[in-house]
Amino acid sequence: MRIAVDVMGGDHGCGVVIDGVKQALLAPANEKIEQIFLAGDQTQIQSALASLQCRDPRIQIVHASEVLTMEDKPVDGLRKKKDCSMLRAVELVKDGKAQAIISPGNTGGLVASSTIRLRPLEGVERPAIATFIPTAQGGFLLLDAGANAECKPVHLLQFAIMGSVYSREILGHARPRVGILSNGTEEIKGNDLTRDTLKLCGAADLNFIGYVEGHDLFNDRVEVVVTDGFTGNIVLKTIESLSKGIMRLLKSELTANPLRKLGATLARGAFLDMKRRFDPDTYGGAPLLGLNGTVIKAHGSARERAIMNAIRVATETIQHQINQQIRDEVGRANLRLAQAA
Repeated sequence: MRIAVDVMGGDHGCGVVIDGVKQALLAPANEKIEQIFLAGDQTQIQSALASLQCRDPRIQIVHASEVLTMEDKPVDGLRKKKDCSMLRAVELVKDGKAQAIISPGNTGGLVASSTIRLRPLEGVERPAIATFIPTAQGGFLLLDAGANAECKPVHLLQFAIMGSVYSREILGHARPRVGILSNGTEEIKGNDLTRDTLKLCGAADLNFIGYVEGHDLFNDRVEVVVTDGFTGNIVLKTIESLSKGIMRLLKSELTANPLRKLGATLARGAFLDMKRRFDPDTYGGAPLLGLNGTVIKAHGSARERAIMNAIRVATETIQHQINQQIRDEVGRANLRLAQAA
């Protein structure tokens, strides 16, 4: 396997990203990685490699003189910064030199550059960001989590198929339950988009359970939650903010007096386990599904462990041939739609 990493786009500098790459290459599970391309400023990359004493022969530097920052508008930034590290990494996949790209950089820029350069899989109209959200007993896959603000029913149908494939192959659910996020479970609820999508998903080869509401998400009722990118991104960021707020509240309340501090000390193991379970670094990154190539979006504030796990996600996606399965299953769904029409 050959993987390209945009090392310049994160919040903590290329050294943190490269340290995550080093840890990934040391993991026995990643022994099948043949080459990792580090796209970014050559001088900074060489300095970071020397500081980390990383001399793995599988690493190759691809120099890029520019960086697409979080402040850059995606399309304008890509047009002006043609030698940015993100574009260089995407082009490695386009040219067949790499099979996957990992970037903690500008999300809009990664979606735009990957969609334009790699193109959607045959039959797929829009790619979608699939984000895993952990719950008490398991978790669910949310898509689209921000790639497409406006969608048509056929887009959401394809998101449902892509999410089902990923949940089955990577997350281990034999028949993942698929639901459409709505404001009620009755068929009359929702809007034109969700009602039309309800009909399409009901006729597809999915384990489709219909509408799911916000309070269903953490009751382990569904493994794949489908919505448009505008709503999905709001849901994702609300969950992230709420989880951080709860942790701050717990810390404040459990240190309010000596008796509570004692109780917190006794329960320290449970709190650490809970923190690890809901730590986004554990899950590495979110795949952008539906493209001719594996694209993994790591969080902008990703640390070393997150990059290491993002590389793991990329290798699993390649090994399970997710793109080929998505292409085949979307193709069958499109054929059924054409026959019905």
